[in-house]
Parts: sequence; C-alpha cells; structure tokens
Amino acid sequence: MTRACRRIIHVDMDAFYASVEQRDNPALRGRPVAVGSAGRRGVVAAASYEARRFGVRSAMPSVTALRQCPDLVFVPPRFDVYRAVSAQVQAIFSRFTSLIQPLSLDEAYLDVTQPLLPCPSATGIATMIREQIYAETGLTASAGVSYNKFLAKLASDYRKPDGQFVITPAMGADFVAGLPVEAFHGIGPATAARMNALGIRTGLDLRGQPLSRLLRHFGKAAGFYHGIARGIDERPVEVNRPRRSVGAEQTFDTDIHDWAAARVSIRALAHRVWSRCQARDLTGVTVTVKVRYNDFRQIVRGRTGLDAVRDDADLEQRACGLFMPCFPPARGIRLMGITVSGLRPAGGTPAPQQLALFG
Repeated sequence: MTRACRRIIHVDMDAFYASVEQRDNPALRGRPVAVGSAGRRGVVAAASYEARRFGVRSAMPSVTALRQCPDLVFVPPRFDVYRAVSAQVQAIFSRFTSLIQPLSLDEAYLDVTQPLLPCPSATGIATMIREQIYAETGLTASAGVSYNKFLAKLASDYRKPDGQFVITPAMGADFVAGLPVEAFHGIGPATAARMNALGIRTGLDLRGQPLSRLLRHFGKAAGFYHGIARGIDERPVEVNRPRRSVGAEQTFDTDIHDWAAARVSIRALAHRVWSRCQARDLTGVTVTVKVRYNDFRQIVRGRTGLDAVRDDADLEQRACGLFMPCFPPARGIRLMGITVSGLRPAGGTPAPQQLALFG
C-alpha cells in the first residue's frame, strides 16, 4: 500500500533580528547591521544581509566583525520586540494549519497535508503565508516546500532571501545527491569532517555507504543519515514539542591547546546560548559543557545549581568552572559546547528545589 505523501513547509524569516531593527529604524536600511554589542567582549547575535557580504556572522566576536566590516553598525537586541513579531507570524501560520513546530522565534515547520483553508497546493499556501507575513509585519520570509522536514528545510535555504523553492518526491533523491554533506541540516561541522575523512563528501557518497558502515562510525544517527541520503525522513511535525535545553557548539578550524584561546570561545558561546535563552524567555539551573578532542574522544561535564542562570556573565563563569579541569589538554581540542537545561520561564516562579541534608 502506498503511503499518502505529506506536504511540509519550512518557513524561515530572513535575517530576523537585524531585519526587525532595519524595519523600525529607516536610517539602518541598506547598511551593514549587527545585533549585539560593539564592546571588546561583545559578540554578534545576528547580522543583516549587507553585513553578511563582508563575512560577518552570528557568534563572531565583535572586534573581528568590525575588522572585516569597519562600517558595521551595532544595535542592542530587543528580545521583547522579536517575541512580539514572532507571535504575529505564528498567528499567520495558525490560519492554515494546527500542525506547527516552531524551531525558534524565526523559523517553523508546518504540516499542511490537510490544511484548515481550501488551498490548491502547499506551494500556494507557502506563497500566501509569505505574502501575509510581509503585509502584516513588513518583513520578508523564505519558504521551502517538500514531502518531508529534511528536504523542506533544505529548500527554504535554496532561494534566500525572500524566496521559495519546492522539492517534489520525484526530485528528492537527486537533489540530495549533488549537495555536500556540510549543507545537510543535522550534519554539523565535526560530523561533516568525519565523513570527509571517510571519503563521504556528497549526498551521493553518503548514499553509497552500507548501513553497517554508518552504524560503525556514527552510531544511533546512522539510520537518519542513511535515510536522508535517499531523500527519506519520516519525522513528523511535532506540535507543542517541549524544549528540554538550549545550547550551542563551536568547531575550530585549528585545534586549540591553551586556556586563553578557550576563554574567547567560552565567552562567545555563553553569549550565544544566553541570547537564545532570552529570545525564548527562558533560563535554567543546569549548565553542561562538552569538549571533543582531535581524536573524536569526548568529555561532557555538568552541574546543577540552586539558582537559575542570571545572565551571560553568570553562564560564562559557570561554564569556565566546568571547562577548567580539562586544561591543559593532553591533545588538541576541535570542539567546545555549552548547554543550559532544567529550563523554566525567566523571572518566573522557581521550581521546587530539594533541600540539602546538611547546611
């Protein structure tokens, strides 16, 4: 029996934070804009397309961004505004389907296999959504349309900004075959490097790998990689999926060996993670760090505090305490990561804490 083909849309707002700032301040339009702080310890939270042409990107230290783009204009983030605009966009989605999986303030998956409104096609729905977003918020969005989540997300990147692309079932496997594995959502820089070392550079190379070999090298993720290389992704759009953690990782172009270099990365990661927490109005009591060495061995360390994380400086301090025992490292470090879990609303009522046995 042939399974009914799902119709999935991935909507991604274009340079969301920076675009909101340019919308609200006409003097910023057409100029390279970074959301963040220009200070010596500052980090770019988001960059406009004008800034991206100079290589400016999120999580980049502000001093580096200014060196690459001397005319860069920094503006402080306004997460309350971003959340309000995101709510407007979510309301537009809900006119067309109840099956919505937000990934962040600026992107979401929609299952429109059975839409709420009589629409001729998923492509037509995506077009209407983008038109309504622009009409009601003054912002542009890009959309990808396909028969699964993996391909819909690839498609939304294909015609950015302010574009739309469709990957049909007949196109799926061939579309994936020609892409580098670095372009696959779900394959990060470190995994892509491991695949490259195994001679897996494109989707076609990945498709040629027996599942047994992928299991040997990539463990439980092997089934997912085996499927997406064939244009297959059975994951459903998960409505009201509870977020369990907020985190970020950095893979280094050159292995790091000293604490001074690590501190720069820790500061940038803490700022990035805390910005994501602020965008979702969340904090957490547990901080976990990850270190991956150049032989792919990995250490994960975590600590749960009595109080939730207060700000990026507090997160940085907690992370430093967890990373410090790993230095000096016995071998080069290729990746570091920070995650906040035990989530709760920022400023909300604290969850009950277990009392200590001894004072």
